[in-house]
Formats: sequence, C-alpha cells, structure tokens
Amino acid sequence: MLKYRLIFGTLMVLAFAGLLVLDGYIDGSLSSAAENKPIQGTILCIIIALLAFPAQLEIAKLAENIGAVIFKPITIIASILLTTAWYVRQFAAETGSFHLFYTLFVSAFSLLALFIFQARKFGTKGTIVNCSVSFFSIFYLGFLSSFVLAVRIEFGLWALLMFIFVVKSSDIGAYTIGRLFGKHKFSPTISPGKTWEGLAGAVAFAIGVSSLFAHFTGLMNWWQAVLFGGIFAYLGQLGDLAESMIKRDAEMKDSSTSVPGFGGVLDIIDSPLVTAPLAYGFMLLAMK
Repeated sequence: MLKYRLIFGTLMVLAFAGLLVLDGYIDGSLSSAAENKPIQGTILCIIIALLAFPAQLEIAKLAENIGAVIFKPITIIASILLTTAWYVRQFAAETGSFHLFYTLFVSAFSLLALFIFQARKFGTKGTIVNCSVSFFSIFYLGFLSSFVLAVRIEFGLWALLMFIFVVKSSDIGAYTIGRLFGKHKFSPTISPGKTWEGLAGAVAFAIGVSSLFAHFTGLMNWWQAVLFGGIFAYLGQLGDLAESMIKRDAEMKDSSTSVPGFGGVLDIIDSPLVTAPLAYGFMLLAMK
C-alpha cells in the first residue's frame, strides 16, 4: 500500500506539474527571457474549476451522512465563480476594487440563492443545517482554492510549484516516516494514523524541497525557505486534520474511492486548500 501510494502520488504530482509548466510556457511566465502575457494561469484556472465538480459531489455525500443536504446546482456554480476570481480580475481595469465587489456579490447572491432553493425544495425544514453546510462548501472549496490562483498570478509559476511541492512533499514525508517509524500519536481522536514521527518527517521533507526551490529559483533566501518549509509542513498536516474532522463527523474513512490509494479528490487537495491563503500571505511578505 505504501509503495503503491508513493508511486501513484508522485505520478499525479508530476502530471500536475507538467500541466503547470505548459501553462507557464503559454503565458510567458516559465522563463524570464519570455514576455509575460497579460492573462496568466489559464490552464490552472480550468483545472481548479473542473475540480469543483467532484469535490462538491464528495462533500455533498459527506453531508448526507449527517442528515444535511447540499444544494449542488448552486454550490458548484458558486464555487467555480469564487475560485476563478483571481483569474477573472485580470480582465478588469481596476483589479483590486473589481475583485472585492466580485467576491462580495458572488458570496451574497449565493447565500440568497441557497435560501430560495431551500424554500422551494424543502420549505422551512432543515433551513439552518442545509443552508449552512451548503455555504460552508462554497467557502471551503471556492474561496480557499482561489488563493492557489492568487499565488500563480501574483508571484509566478515557480512560486506556485514551490508551494505545491512543499505541501505535498510534507504529506509524503508524514505518510512515509509515520508508516515506517511512527509510534507516538499526534492526534489520536481525529486521525489515529498521524504520529509525531510522521510530523517530523513532514517537516524534514518540506524544508528539503523548499530549500532546493529557493536555491535554484532565487525566490527566497535560505532562512525564508527553511521557515516556509517548516511552517507549511505543519499547516499542511492541520489542513489534513480539518478534512479528517469532517469525514469522522460523517463516519466515513475517505471522501470517495475515485482516486486509487488516496480516496477522493478532497483527500488530495485538503492540505493545499487550507494552506493556500496563508502561502499567499507569506509570499506577499517575503517576495514583494
């Protein structure tokens, strides 16, 4: 199982990285020698938008297990609108003000649409639970993932690759070292499989990857890279624990069985999803 997961996980990361490199080649962000085009991250935007479909279906299935109903026609559309906000703003003259109003209007009208859908479908029964869980899914999958595009568009292709590889290498490090040497439970009530040894492996792997990216790309100096790797190894594990809390509440081991060896889409994107806004903030301070 460990060998299968490592091989399949590595192939997924490499395939994703390949698409990102193609994306950078198309819009000129792959190399400083090429001129950056005004619209960045088109392929990444499409990938993230497409992931909203299976991710919303998975979280809706989890919600069903606690007696809640997620209004998928609304949550899928709203998630796509929110997650693509940083891409859409590139077409506006005043990007900052457009982004603010765009996000506020999408959020407000999504909530209103949820109440209308609830009233027509179920009346008053389950209003608080259904609307709350549906809006949570929009924020969790839509708003948080929008910062993945933010890192790509604001700081470039290599900054995004650094973030993705650091977070996912921490997952690999935690799983590998935890399975081989883990004895002391990190969070037994939420995720019994996680250990302090696994967390140490996550930090070691992430710092190594972060340092390599900093050395070869010059995105950060060495101490910023070490700090970035250490912080986001830990935060990535917290992101994984957050999804584990949702699954345990729904009494499900995995969000789905669509991805062999991993579970579902949510089980793959959980750590980058939660850490993306914080990565954007870190890079805003370190790279601007």
